[in-house]
Amino acid sequence: MFQKSLLHSVELSHEKSLQTLIENRSVFSLENCELSLFETHQYSEKVPLEFNDFVVTSMLKGKKRIHYQDRTPFEYLPGETFIVPPKSGFKVDFPEASENRPTQCIALAIDKRIIDDTLDFLNDKFPKEGTANLWRIDFETYYFYNSQDLANAINKITKECMSENVAKDALSYLSLQELIIRIVQTQTAKRLDQNQFLVMEANSPIASSVDYIRKHIGEPIQMKELSKYACMSSSTFYRNFKRELGMSPAEFIIKEKIKYAKRLLNNPYIHINEVSFATGFEDSNYFIRMFKKYEGITPKQYQLMNTSIS
Repeated sequence: MFQKSLLHSVELSHEKSLQTLIENRSVFSLENCELSLFETHQYSEKVPLEFNDFVVTSMLKGKKRIHYQDRTPFEYLPGETFIVPPKSGFKVDFPEASENRPTQCIALAIDKRIIDDTLDFLNDKFPKEGTANLWRIDFETYYFYNSQDLANAINKITKECMSENVAKDALSYLSLQELIIRIVQTQTAKRLDQNQFLVMEANSPIASSVDYIRKHIGEPIQMKELSKYACMSSSTFYRNFKRELGMSPAEFIIKEKIKYAKRLLNNPYIHINEVSFATGFEDSNYFIRMFKKYEGITPKQYQLMNTSIS
């Protein structure tokens, strides 16, 4: 699992301004959205929540446990986002919340019109390649780590909602459009990570190039090969790939190589140079730098943490 990007911190509400210790709510309303800042200062279980609009929630501080539909409850931590369709309730546990360790979470309710207008615009002006491969929000992929781009988009809209800028409604409109795009891209990347993308987007030439990358992950992979495999020019392939996944083909290849390297590192006897060679890195020092960039630790540290020799 790659590193998640944290959001900018928001100052906690003053104790005297709290109306309740459980999900105290501060609201910032704009024309096309409403930002709620929720703070909880004591342990609690199964607190019900429901919103009338589509809502993007992101954790800022502390830990929650989410009970959503008939799914397995999951821990919800800073650097993570959970999206909820309109009028879809869920329940929240606060296993560690206290006066000294409050939880803090934002919930951004977005007007349906701006979502529909943004997706219609994207499908009209920037259609994805492949039959019936549309820009859409996938409510089955409702929980994911924040990419840096997604975190930046959420930070931007949060800042606009809380500002006193007279133009904040206009600025927030543009920021909301970017946020919708980043959500779709992040969902696509997660489906890729969970091997769902190739099934769901079977008619997409991007899917075929992803399949090619994974089958040749131990080899040097050239952009020319990928674009030829997708039946596109190099520039068209690069533009479509980055638009759909929110990352360049080169960055995706690096991430796939590191994911494969992690599987190899589960063997306590394998040497780091062997892993570097097996994943197609010609320079082991470069492999170590890239691994640490995306995982936050070196390959050797990862291997020691995840293996033991009896």
